[in-house]
This record gives sequence, structure tokens and C-alpha cells, in this order.
Amino acid sequence: MQTQLAEFIRDSAEGREADAILRKCVHCGFCTATCPTYQLLGDDLDSPRGRIYLMKRVLEGGPLSGRTRLHLDRCLTCRACESTCPSGVRYGRLVDIGRAVVEARTTRPLPDRAARALLSFALPRARLFGAALKLGRLARPLLPGFMKRKILPARAPGEWPAPRHARRMLALAGCVQSALAPSINAAAARVLDRLGVSLVEAPGAGCCGALRFHLNRQEAGRDDMRALVDAWWPLVESGSVEAIVMTASGCGATVREYAHLLGEDPDYRHKAARISSLTRDLCEVIAAEQLPARSGLGRVAFQSPCSLQHGQQIRGKVEALLARAGFELAPVPDAHLCCGSAGAYSLLQPALAAQLRLRKLRALHEGRPQRIATANIGCLAHLQGGTPTPVAHWVELLDEALEGRTFPGA
Repeated sequence: MQTQLAEFIRDSAEGREADAILRKCVHCGFCTATCPTYQLLGDDLDSPRGRIYLMKRVLEGGPLSGRTRLHLDRCLTCRACESTCPSGVRYGRLVDIGRAVVEARTTRPLPDRAARALLSFALPRARLFGAALKLGRLARPLLPGFMKRKILPARAPGEWPAPRHARRMLALAGCVQSALAPSINAAAARVLDRLGVSLVEAPGAGCCGALRFHLNRQEAGRDDMRALVDAWWPLVESGSVEAIVMTASGCGATVREYAHLLGEDPDYRHKAARISSLTRDLCEVIAAEQLPARSGLGRVAFQSPCSLQHGQQIRGKVEALLARAGFELAPVPDAHLCCGSAGAYSLLQPALAAQLRLRKLRALHEGRPQRIATANIGCLAHLQGGTPTPVAHWVELLDEALEGRTFPGA
């Protein structure tokens, strides 16, 4: 694709990156086959190819309107197009650049601005979100149906083993997950403890920055990233942890890109690169250990979050772990498609998100599973709001399967 970027962005780091990405696109249209919004809406401007044309026009100084912003807002940033693209177009990075320009050069309607400001303020603050969640649970019987479905019942975390092993790894407590499902990190700690690894959290480590960054408050998101680097750095610098373990694949996809996202910050780029290099998804860590093979623990459908299979390019590892632990894996048609959660997307685009969830749940239920497993808290909450079938993080199922068992070296 030929480009002539406008002067306002041409010589910036973002402009150079956007130019390189745009030039890789060959208009083949393979991406439309795996784009969830294109499949729903049938509009080429709601496909990666169409959005690339829109962003190219904006970056070349062309006309810009609320319609351009709408088509970019409808993008889930699921990055299925990146898995499909034969030319290696880094669409996720391009859409971040395009959205930042569009956000700066257009004015949203007041209700939209207010909703985004509220989400940006409340969701990354774990204590504030936790307090609001407690109030919501108390008032749940009085709430309308669509709000009830957003509020998960409390999930008791259970015991977190005290650090006792020479091997230690660092976990992200995070923001939404720490309030909504503290059971996930606790289950991860118990599983790793049985394998001879102590899992610890750093005091003051909050949001990874993904929420505000993808709400187009990119500098605020980078501030969250810097704060997390600062909270983790003493443990990383001292060499007391061998890896940073991500139990939410959405956070993992973001933290793995810190080297890029903070690459222009002279005070943080080297630290960010070190953080990125240490980051592992939980399934990668456990897959490297020896688990005993079992059978007969029930039928499970695994929903692979986009941030795991497309963002981090990790496929098949969770399914293999669940199968080895004794679960029967139900087949899931169109497993590459997004469930509609996508961070705050389900709150800002509820109609599209509901259609995507319905389609995903039909696929998950096709194999008649007893439970549904996933690897991201957003997907978990979104899916559970649409089905009576229990939805859990896969490590919670693994924790149940391994309960009371220890292994050599633990």
C-alpha cells in the first residue's frame, strides 16, 4: 500500500510505525473472513481492511468524522486478523495509533465521554471497583436483568500457600480480577506450590494499563504501566523472581508489549524490556512442569480468549493441560472468534457484544460440556452473564483436579 502521511505525524515515532504497517497491507481481504464485526455487520468499513483504509485516509490528512470514529470503536481489537494475515500486518498497533489521532481530532457526544471517563476512573482502581462491586452484590435482587448479569457472585479465594520454595514467581494482582475473582490467583498459587514454585504478589501493583490505554486514554494507560513497573522492579532487579506469571491473558498480552509501549520513554524503556522478557502466561509455566495424567473428571469446553490465541499467539497449551489433568475437552466450532468481552467493549458496545456472546455460547454448548473454562477474567464475566453453565478460569479446574496431591521436588 502506497502512503503519503500528513506532516502532523510523518516524522513522529507513531508515524514511522504506521507507515511501515500500512505498506505491508496488500488488500487481499483474508482478514475479513475472521473478523467478528464484519461477519455480523457485513460492512467492509467494519473489517480490518476497511478500517485500514479509514486510518490511512486520516493519517494522510483526509476528512475525519464521527463515522470514522464509530467504525474504529466497533473494532474489538481481537487481533484475529493478525493470525490470518499472510503479510504480517500488525493491525493491533496500527489501530492504537489511528484511534489516538481520531480521538484527538474529534469530539464525542457528552454521554459517550461521560461513560468512558467513568470506566477509565473506576475500573483500574481495584479498591474503588471492589467497593462498588460489593454494593452491587447487595443490591443485585433489585437490579434490572442486564445489570444483574454483569455482577458475578462472590468467589472465595481459599488458602494462598506461604512462600516456601527456592523458586519464586511474581503474579499480577491486577484491578478487576482481584475484586471480581480473587480465587484465580489463589488457585494458581496452590497449583504452582504443588509443583515447587512459590507465587507472590508485589505490594502496590495495580492495573497493567490495558484498560485506560484501550479507552483511548493512552498516556494515562502508560502511567499505569510505569506504576506497575515501579512496583515490580525491586523484585525483578534483585533477581528474586524467575518469571512474571500472568493469569489474565488480556493483561499478559499488554505486559508482553511493554518494551514497545514504553519504548520511547528513556526512563523506562530498559526496565520495560526486562519486564516483557520475563512475562509468561500461566499455561506456559505449568506446561514446562511435570503433571500426572488422570481421567474421568468431566467434560469441559475451553474458550480461548483472543488475547491468548491472537495477542500472545498461544494455542493448545491450556487444552493439553486440562486433558492431562483428567478433563474431557468438548469440541468448539469457530474457536478463533471473539466472545465480545474485549475489555470495556461489552460495556460500550452492548448490542454487538451480546450478539457475539450468543454466537460463542452456542459454539461452546454444542459439545454439551458440564463446565466452560477460559483464561481471562473479562471473558469469564461476560460469558457467565449469558449462561447457567458454570464458567471458571482453567487454573481453578486444574486446582480442583490436583487437590491434595504433591509432586517430586515440591
